[in-house]
Amino acid sequence: MRPLLGLGALAAAAVMVVVGLSNVRTDTTTASFLSLDDPSQKASLFAARSFGGDPVVVLAESSKPEALLGRAEITKLAGLEGRLSALPDVAVVYGPGTVLNQVAAQAQNLLATISGRRDAIREVAAARARKAGKSKTEVARASDAASKTFDTRYGSLLVKGLPAGLPTLRNPAFTRAVVFDKNGQPRQQWRFVVPRPNAVSIVVRPREQLDQAATERLVTRIETAVEAADLKTSKVTVTGMPVVAAGLGGVLRHEIPLLGGVALVLIVGCYLLLPWVTRRRTRLLPLVATLGATAVTLAAFGWLDHPLSLGVVAFLPIVLGTGSDFPAYLVRGADRRRVVVTALAAAAGFASLAISPIPFVRDFGLALAAGVVLAVLFGLVLSRGAYAPDRAATIDLVPEPDPRPPLSRRSRFGLLGVATVVALVGWIALPHLDISAEPEKLAQGVPALTDAEYAEEVLGAAGEVQILVRGDDVTTPQALAWMSRAQAVTLREFGDRLHPVASPPTLLAFLGRDPTGAQVEAGLAQLPHYLRTSVIRDDDRAAVLGFGIEFGDVGAQQRLMADLRGALPPPPRGITVDLAGLPVVTATTYELVSKGRYLDGLVGITAAGLVLLVGLRRRSDALRGIMAAALATGWALAGAWVLGVSLTPLTAALGSLATATACEFSVLLGGRHRGHAARVRRSVLVAAAAATSGYLALTFSGLAVIRSFGIFLAATVLLSLLAAQVVRLLLPVRPPVAIDVAPVESRTKVPV
Repeated sequence: MRPLLGLGALAAAAVMVVVGLSNVRTDTTTASFLSLDDPSQKASLFAARSFGGDPVVVLAESSKPEALLGRAEITKLAGLEGRLSALPDVAVVYGPGTVLNQVAAQAQNLLATISGRRDAIREVAAARARKAGKSKTEVARASDAASKTFDTRYGSLLVKGLPAGLPTLRNPAFTRAVVFDKNGQPRQQWRFVVPRPNAVSIVVRPREQLDQAATERLVTRIETAVEAADLKTSKVTVTGMPVVAAGLGGVLRHEIPLLGGVALVLIVGCYLLLPWVTRRRTRLLPLVATLGATAVTLAAFGWLDHPLSLGVVAFLPIVLGTGSDFPAYLVRGADRRRVVVTALAAAAGFASLAISPIPFVRDFGLALAAGVVLAVLFGLVLSRGAYAPDRAATIDLVPEPDPRPPLSRRSRFGLLGVATVVALVGWIALPHLDISAEPEKLAQGVPALTDAEYAEEVLGAAGEVQILVRGDDVTTPQALAWMSRAQAVTLREFGDRLHPVASPPTLLAFLGRDPTGAQVEAGLAQLPHYLRTSVIRDDDRAAVLGFGIEFGDVGAQQRLMADLRGALPPPPRGITVDLAGLPVVTATTYELVSKGRYLDGLVGITAAGLVLLVGLRRRSDALRGIMAAALATGWALAGAWVLGVSLTPLTAALGSLATATACEFSVLLGGRHRGHAARVRRSVLVAAAAATSGYLALTFSGLAVIRSFGIFLAATVLLSLLAAQVVRLLLPVRPPVAIDVAPVESRTKVPV
């Protein structure tokens, strides 16, 4: 009965794991890269809810200048923009077709108003003449005389203002006169939709916070609509951060099984080909335990409906490499308490990544911690009975002194000095190492990023910085006047790096300087709803001034955002001002990661050290682990500084990552027991080879950030092993005190 219950429980657990794995989903949108707790991110989310999220940009180019603004093509563009605005999950669309159509409509309204006013003047004069008893000829003469002054005044204005004829999309001369200057270049206010004479762009703003699946669906629908528009183009590029996120999601789905498979093959090779246990059938038990732990961890994400982000690409090879070490030690017959405590210390180091401001780094650390804990639990189960205890091969747990002669005091101090100086160089250099925290850098290797970089070259911008204005009413003359001053200051001080996109002052420029409240209200009424709501919310409580910005050094962007905040004039009473947009949040994230370098580096070592101090019998073993982790981390940082390697949000928390292997190697090597010291050293070397293989599997990734991360961590494993050996020489295990030992039959037995 009991075996049946066990099988039933095992089957139920397997079903739960399968169901959880089937619900696993990925997320590579900007939400996985950026902290949701920062004020700039909150302002950006508010702006996204009010005006749409990071845009998808359709860049269409023709072989000849102005070809896409001809009669047939501009009509197609207007139709395409209308179809795009009707797609699900689209908040706002604007492009040359709709904007030009609005200009034409305003001009037609002006003509209708002038014509109606002229007719009214003529009718009043005719009515007066008829009332005075004038003849028909005299009535006509009076009517002409009354309109003559009006025609003289407004006729000349119409001739000057409408030199190209009727204001309609079907009149190429009108389009040319409105969009291009006398040199044939797009006017400054039009460059956000007509960046070049032979190029036009359509901006599609999705609704806020689309998940991965919705983002990919929207990008596909936009591409389908663009293809169906049948524009006569030489090239069409659909780009933007949502497109990059969709492409990154595709890479992620491809690389998760690929890198996991490569890591599995390499680690299987280590355990099968390297001699560490006699019986080959037991050599794969560590991997069986780790695969089970990995499956359960990923299933938990599915059950919790928590998406897996970029870090999951690195998760599989790392948990297979590091997580399998601890079941291997258990199978080898190492002291269970020492193995379990060391595994918990490694998990604590990984879990300390939860303090990172980057969501995907937090998920990565927590997933690794869970994977290591589950791997050691499964290892405890599978290692029982892996070998039948043999009386001749049993070993007792009396600590064995180091068989090698200890170093002299002079040699020990020399070794300590060199090791410490190199590590201190790394720790001191930490604040000066470059950090790459830009989403586009993290997505380097995604094909869609090439299109984004090309579009940046044409458009002169790749992202958008928004000045977010909030208040009870942002359409008052005072608020509009402030926005005009803010825009002027921004362009004067930072016009070489920030390019105007759309703003209330730009759209209402026809009102002139210092419009009244009634004039502002009338001007807003002239704007189409889609264009008005792209910069002013329906309830008039929020507005944005948009400026394009190029991809660039995130540190320089952070300084630019700080300078922009300082340059903006004080807002009027009742108005609050924030900076919003992806570049703003990226700059803030960079600042948070940069400021927390020492905290991120030390918290993992501290957490693991506390676990070792509490769990191990000898405090000296815990001190060896802490010392090895600090040395390995410092050496790795020194190497990065010497080689000029930039840190990423993943490698910035190197202390947490190096702690796992450094503590593992130093504690296991420091816990030798009589009769199997060589076997423990061999097991540690095999574990180091397995961990290194798992990390090197990441070099097969198409993403640059993952490849560099794999190389960085593989080097860290070797440095951790070296640090553990150095610590053993500096702090050798003391010989045991002579004690009475019970007969062999009554001693604690550990299978070999």
